[in-house]
Amino acid sequence: MITSYNVKGVGDTLIIILSNSEGKEVEAIRKGDVACVTLKETGDIVGWNIFSASHKITNLVGDGQVQLSPSQITELNLAVKEAGFDAEFTADNSPKFVVGFVKECEKHQDSDHLNITKIIVDNEEELQIVCGAPNIAQGMKVVVAKVGAMMPDGMLIWPGELRGVKSDGMVCSARELGLENAPAKKGILELPETAKVGKAFNFNITINE
Repeated sequence: MITSYNVKGVGDTLIIILSNSEGKEVEAIRKGDVACVTLKETGDIVGWNIFSASHKITNLVGDGQVQLSPSQITELNLAVKEAGFDAEFTADNSPKFVVGFVKECEKHQDSDHLNITKIIVDNEEELQIVCGAPNIAQGMKVVVAKVGAMMPDGMLIWPGELRGVKSDGMVCSARELGLENAPAKKGILELPETAKVGKAFNFNITINE
């Protein structure tokens, strides 16, 4: 579940995205200030819009992806129920941008620039991520956008495939992370050896030009 709130860009609307509907026709059923978004072909629920969200959920702030606290989830569930929908949400406060350790890095057999990596993230989870950055290498510590992350430019991270190989996440560059003083040249952000694997990434770090 991806939750996004951006008053300046969207208005006082909490956007909840449950699955990837890109390229598919959707429709919305609205009751009061709550809209349920479904796939037109199957009726599967892919998202929700909660309008006038700050009047229903206390301390709701953000300029992109947000993580709702348990008390905010309770308020969200109440708003949806009062609108007449039968749905219930649960809190997911696991970090979506984490420090990862590149355990393995091998050339993609069907590409001259892609690599297949195995990266250790939080809770000792191992992710397979296909990466095209020229500087990716075994032994590096990097920033991983996990499935369910929203990039600063609004791009959503879903499970996928690149050239027939499963890829669950994205290894990020400083520019993709929207960091100040991000270098123009291509390449992922290499973190110092002191970075702790599995920790949430700190977006306030300073990049030396």
